[in-house]
Amino acid sequence: MAARDTNRSMGSVAPATVPSETVWYADLRSSGPGRDEASAHLHELLLRAARFEVSRRRGSLPHLSAGELDEIAVEAASEATVSVLRRLDDFRGESRFSTWAYKFALLETAVRIRRRAWRDRELTLDPDAWSALESIGAGPDTSAERSALLAAIRDGIEHILTPHQREVLIAVALDGIPIDVLAERLGSNRNALYKTVHDARRRLRAHLEAAGYGEELP
Repeated sequence: MAARDTNRSMGSVAPATVPSETVWYADLRSSGPGRDEASAHLHELLLRAARFEVSRRRGSLPHLSAGELDEIAVEAASEATVSVLRRLDDFRGESRFSTWAYKFALLETAVRIRRRAWRDRELTLDPDAWSALESIGAGPDTSAERSALLAAIRDGIEHILTPHQREVLIAVALDGIPIDVLAERLGSNRNALYKTVHDARRRLRAHLEAAGYGEELP
Protein backbone atom coordinates (compact mmCIF):
# COMPACT_ATOMS: atom_id res chain seq x y z
CA MET A 1 0.00 0.00 0.00
CA ALA A 2 1.50 3.32 -0.98
CA ALA A 3 2.32 5.72 1.82
CA ARG A 4 0.02 8.38 0.39
CA ASP A 5 -2.90 5.90 0.53
CA THR A 6 -2.10 5.09 4.14
CA ASN A 7 -1.98 8.76 5.03
CA ARG A 8 -5.20 9.60 3.21
CA SER A 9 -7.13 6.69 4.78
CA MET A 10 -6.27 7.86 8.29
CA GLY A 11 -8.39 10.98 7.83
CA SER A 12 -7.48 13.73 10.21
CA VAL A 13 -4.22 12.20 11.37
CA ALA A 14 -1.35 14.40 10.21
CA PRO A 15 1.06 12.70 7.82
CA ALA A 16 3.95 13.42 10.17
CA THR A 17 2.42 11.08 12.78
CA VAL A 18 2.42 8.13 10.40
CA PRO A 19 5.76 6.32 10.76
CA SER A 20 7.81 5.27 7.80
CA GLU A 21 7.67 1.54 7.16
CA THR A 22 11.25 1.13 8.37
CA VAL A 23 10.56 2.93 11.66
CA TRP A 24 7.21 1.19 12.03
CA TYR A 25 8.69 -2.27 11.60
CA ALA A 26 11.56 -1.46 13.99
CA ASP A 27 9.12 -0.20 16.63
CA LEU A 28 7.04 -3.37 16.34
CA ARG A 29 10.14 -5.45 17.01
CA SER A 30 11.25 -3.31 19.92
CA SER A 31 10.24 -3.38 23.56
CA GLY A 32 10.28 0.40 23.87
CA PRO A 33 7.47 2.92 24.27
CA GLY A 34 6.94 3.16 20.52
CA ARG A 35 5.79 -0.45 20.27
CA ASP A 36 2.26 0.20 21.55
CA GLU A 37 1.72 3.04 19.09
CA ALA A 38 3.14 0.93 16.25
CA SER A 39 0.86 -1.97 17.21
CA ALA A 40 -2.15 0.34 17.23
CA HIS A 41 -1.20 1.58 13.77
CA LEU A 42 -0.88 -2.04 12.61
CA HIS A 43 -4.31 -2.90 13.98
CA GLU A 44 -5.82 0.13 12.25
CA LEU A 45 -4.35 -0.96 8.92
CA LEU A 46 -5.59 -4.53 9.33
CA LEU A 47 -9.04 -3.36 10.38
CA ARG A 48 -9.34 -1.43 7.12
CA ALA A 49 -8.24 -4.57 5.25
CA ALA A 50 -10.76 -6.72 7.12
CA ARG A 51 -13.61 -4.29 6.47
CA PHE A 52 -12.69 -4.21 2.79
CA GLU A 53 -12.81 -8.02 2.61
CA VAL A 54 -16.11 -8.18 4.51
CA SER A 55 -17.62 -5.70 2.09
CA ARG A 56 -16.34 -7.70 -0.88
CA ARG A 57 -17.77 -10.96 0.44
CA ARG A 58 -20.93 -9.71 2.15
CA GLY A 59 -23.08 -11.38 -0.51
CA SER A 60 -22.34 -14.76 1.08
CA LEU A 61 -23.89 -13.56 4.37
CA PRO A 62 -27.02 -11.65 3.30
CA HIS A 63 -28.81 -12.41 6.57
CA LEU A 64 -26.29 -10.57 8.77
CA SER A 65 -26.71 -6.97 9.83
CA ALA A 66 -24.09 -4.30 9.26
CA GLY A 67 -23.15 -4.53 12.94
CA GLU A 68 -22.65 -8.29 12.76
CA LEU A 69 -20.54 -7.94 9.64
CA ASP A 70 -18.38 -5.30 11.31
CA GLU A 71 -17.97 -7.58 14.32
CA ILE A 72 -16.46 -10.18 12.00
CA ALA A 73 -14.08 -7.55 10.64
CA VAL A 74 -13.01 -6.39 14.10
CA GLU A 75 -12.39 -9.96 15.30
CA ALA A 76 -10.48 -10.81 12.13
CA ALA A 77 -8.32 -7.69 12.44
CA SER A 78 -7.49 -8.46 16.05
CA GLU A 79 -6.52 -12.04 15.25
CA ALA A 80 -4.52 -10.92 12.22
CA THR A 81 -2.66 -8.37 14.35
CA VAL A 82 -1.66 -11.10 16.79
CA SER A 83 -0.52 -13.30 13.89
CA VAL A 84 1.59 -10.55 12.34
CA LEU A 85 3.26 -9.69 15.65
CA ARG A 86 3.98 -13.36 16.25
CA ARG A 87 5.53 -13.78 12.80
CA LEU A 88 7.57 -10.60 12.43
CA ASP A 89 10.70 -12.69 11.93
CA ASP A 90 9.11 -14.19 8.81
CA PHE A 91 9.11 -10.84 7.03
CA ARG A 92 11.90 -10.89 4.44
CA GLY A 93 11.45 -7.46 2.90
CA GLU A 94 10.43 -8.85 -0.50
CA SER A 95 7.45 -6.46 -0.47
CA ARG A 96 6.35 -3.48 1.61
CA PHE A 97 5.72 -4.47 5.21
CA SER A 98 2.19 -3.04 5.03
CA THR A 99 1.46 -5.20 1.96
CA TRP A 100 2.80 -8.29 3.72
CA ALA A 101 0.77 -7.59 6.86
CA TYR A 102 -2.38 -6.66 4.91
CA LYS A 103 -2.62 -10.20 3.55
CA PHE A 104 -2.96 -11.63 7.05
CA ALA A 105 -6.17 -9.67 7.53
CA LEU A 106 -7.57 -10.65 4.15
CA LEU A 107 -6.95 -14.34 4.83
CA GLU A 108 -8.28 -14.25 8.39
CA THR A 109 -11.42 -12.42 7.27
CA ALA A 110 -12.05 -14.82 4.40
CA VAL A 111 -11.74 -17.79 6.75
CA ARG A 112 -14.14 -16.29 9.28
CA ILE A 113 -16.70 -15.46 6.60
CA ARG A 114 -16.57 -18.97 5.15
CA ARG A 115 -16.99 -20.48 8.60
CA ARG A 116 -19.91 -18.17 9.38
CA ALA A 117 -21.58 -18.98 6.05
CA TRP A 118 -21.31 -22.71 6.76
CA ARG A 119 -22.00 -22.51 10.51
CA ASP A 120 -25.66 -23.52 10.33
CA ARG A 121 -25.27 -25.92 7.42
CA GLU A 122 -25.17 -29.62 8.11
CA LEU A 123 -22.11 -31.37 6.72
CA THR A 124 -22.89 -34.89 5.61
CA LEU A 125 -19.51 -36.56 5.31
CA ASP A 126 -20.28 -39.72 3.38
CA PRO A 127 -17.12 -41.60 2.35
CA ASP A 128 -19.21 -43.55 -0.18
CA ALA A 129 -20.36 -40.42 -2.00
CA TRP A 130 -17.81 -41.26 -4.71
CA SER A 131 -20.62 -43.24 -6.31
CA ALA A 132 -22.04 -39.88 -7.45
CA LEU A 133 -19.36 -39.96 -10.12
CA GLU A 134 -21.51 -42.48 -11.96
CA SER A 135 -23.76 -39.66 -13.13
CA ILE A 136 -21.00 -37.23 -14.12
CA GLY A 137 -20.73 -37.08 -17.87
CA ALA A 138 -23.39 -39.70 -18.34
CA GLY A 139 -25.53 -39.35 -21.42
CA PRO A 140 -25.94 -40.51 -24.99
CA ASP A 141 -22.94 -38.46 -26.14
CA THR A 142 -20.56 -39.80 -23.51
CA SER A 143 -17.64 -41.51 -25.22
CA ALA A 144 -16.52 -44.98 -24.31
CA GLU A 145 -13.12 -43.54 -23.33
CA ARG A 146 -14.72 -41.04 -21.00
CA SER A 147 -16.86 -43.71 -19.38
CA ALA A 148 -13.84 -45.94 -18.91
CA LEU A 149 -11.85 -43.11 -17.30
CA LEU A 150 -14.69 -42.37 -14.87
CA ALA A 151 -14.90 -46.05 -14.02
CA ALA A 152 -11.17 -46.09 -13.31
CA ILE A 153 -11.51 -43.02 -11.07
CA ARG A 154 -14.36 -44.64 -9.14
CA ASP A 155 -12.33 -47.82 -8.77
CA GLY A 156 -9.34 -45.87 -7.46
CA ILE A 157 -11.41 -43.90 -4.98
CA GLU A 158 -13.02 -47.07 -3.67
CA HIS A 159 -9.99 -49.35 -3.48
CA ILE A 160 -6.83 -47.22 -3.44
CA LEU A 161 -7.65 -44.44 -1.01
CA THR A 162 -7.91 -44.88 2.74
CA PRO A 163 -11.33 -44.17 4.29
CA HIS A 164 -10.03 -40.85 5.65
CA GLN A 165 -8.54 -39.83 2.30
CA ARG A 166 -11.78 -40.75 0.58
CA GLU A 167 -13.88 -38.77 3.06
CA VAL A 168 -11.74 -35.63 2.83
CA LEU A 169 -11.25 -35.72 -0.94
CA ILE A 170 -14.96 -36.16 -1.60
CA ALA A 171 -15.89 -33.41 0.86
CA VAL A 172 -13.49 -30.94 -0.73
CA ALA A 173 -13.55 -31.94 -4.41
CA LEU A 174 -17.17 -33.06 -4.90
CA ASP A 175 -19.15 -31.42 -2.12
CA GLY A 176 -17.27 -28.11 -2.28
CA ILE A 177 -16.79 -27.80 1.47
CA PRO A 178 -14.12 -25.16 2.27
CA ILE A 179 -11.10 -26.87 3.74
CA ASP A 180 -10.97 -24.62 6.80
CA VAL A 181 -14.63 -25.37 7.53
CA LEU A 182 -13.95 -29.09 7.15
CA ALA A 183 -10.93 -28.85 9.43
CA GLU A 184 -13.04 -27.23 12.13
CA ARG A 185 -15.75 -29.89 11.90
CA LEU A 186 -13.23 -32.75 11.94
CA GLY A 187 -11.17 -31.29 14.77
CA SER A 188 -8.15 -31.08 12.47
CA ASN A 189 -6.26 -28.23 10.80
CA ARG A 190 -5.82 -26.87 7.30
CA ASN A 191 -2.29 -28.16 6.83
CA ALA A 192 -3.21 -31.70 7.81
CA LEU A 193 -6.17 -31.75 5.44
CA TYR A 194 -4.15 -30.21 2.61
CA LYS A 195 -1.67 -33.06 3.04
CA THR A 196 -4.51 -35.59 3.06
CA VAL A 197 -5.90 -34.19 -0.20
CA HIS A 198 -2.42 -34.08 -1.75
CA ASP A 199 -1.69 -37.68 -0.78
CA ALA A 200 -5.10 -38.83 -2.01
CA ARG A 201 -4.63 -37.17 -5.40
CA ARG A 202 -1.12 -38.56 -5.71
CA ARG A 203 -2.30 -42.12 -5.03
CA LEU A 204 -5.26 -41.71 -7.36
CA ARG A 205 -3.02 -40.35 -10.12
CA ALA A 206 -0.62 -43.26 -9.74
CA HIS A 207 -3.57 -45.66 -9.99
CA LEU A 208 -4.84 -43.99 -13.17
CA GLU A 209 -1.39 -43.89 -14.76
CA ALA A 210 -0.97 -47.59 -14.04
CA ALA A 211 -4.32 -48.16 -15.76
CA GLY A 212 -3.03 -46.35 -18.85
CA TYR A 213 -4.70 -42.93 -18.39
CA GLY A 214 -1.57 -40.86 -17.71
CA GLU A 215 -1.84 -38.82 -20.92
CA GLU A 216 -5.43 -37.79 -20.14
CA LEU A 217 -4.65 -36.33 -16.73
CA PRO A 218 -3.96 -32.60 -16.22
